[in-house]
Amino acid sequence: MRSSPPRIAFAERGLCRQRNRALDLLRHDADIIVFFDDDFIPADDYLESVERLFMAHPDVVGITGDLVADGIGGPGYTVDEAEMLIARDAASLPARIKTREALYGCNMAIRMRAAVDLRFDEALPLYGWQEDIDYTYQLGRRGRLISTGQVTGVHMGAKGGRTSGRKLGYSQVANIVYLRRKGTMQPGLGGLLLRKNIAANLIRSFRPEPLIDRRGRLIGNALALIDVIRGRVDPRRIEQM
Repeated sequence: MRSSPPRIAFAERGLCRQRNRALDLLRHDADIIVFFDDDFIPADDYLESVERLFMAHPDVVGITGDLVADGIGGPGYTVDEAEMLIARDAASLPARIKTREALYGCNMAIRMRAAVDLRFDEALPLYGWQEDIDYTYQLGRRGRLISTGQVTGVHMGAKGGRTSGRKLGYSQVANIVYLRRKGTMQPGLGGLLLRKNIAANLIRSFRPEPLIDRRGRLIGNALALIDVIRGRVDPRRIEQM
C-alpha cells in the first residue's frame, strides 16, 4: 500500500491552537494520532508499539510511553544523549501496562474515534501548560488510558525557545485554578502542583539554575495569586504581558 505524502500545516501561535489544527485536518483520515513535543525523541519502535497495543486492547483510547529519561527537572539532554539513553536503557523498562487518569503530553497517542469531537482548550494560550491533563482527563471518560515501557523515548527538557519565566509562572497558578473550576484537573493534583511549583520557584530563586528563570516564575506566581484574590484570574492574561 502506498503511503500518503507528508503534509505540513501551519496554525496560529499557541500549542493548543496548533494541535487543534492537526485534529481538524486528520479527524476523518486517521485511526490514531500521535503527539510529540518538539524536544521528545521516540524509540525506533514507538509507532509500531503504539499500533500493536491499540489493536490488542480495543478499550484503550490513549497511550503515553514510560520515559527512559526526562530532562525537564534538570539541565536537559542533547539529541545524542537521548539516543544513547534509549539504546542503552529502553529494553530494560517494565512492559507492564498501567491504567492512568491522564496522559503526559510530551508523548501521547490517541484513538481518533474516541476523540473526534474533543479539542484542546484554547483558553490555555502559548505553551499551554497542563493542556494535556485537561484533554486526556476528558478522553479518559470515553475509554481506558494507559502507560507502559513498551512505548518509550526521552523527553530532552529543552530550555531554550520557551515561554518567558514570568508568563510560565502566571500559568502555573492560573491554569490550575481554571482547570479545577472546569472540573478537568485530577482530584488532589492541582493543589500538589501549586505547592510544588511555588515552593521550587521561591527556594531556588535565591540560587537559580543557569537556564531557568526562577525569579521570573516567582513573579508570575505572585501576579496570578493577586488576580485570584481579586477574582480576575484568567490564563489568557499572559498574552498581554
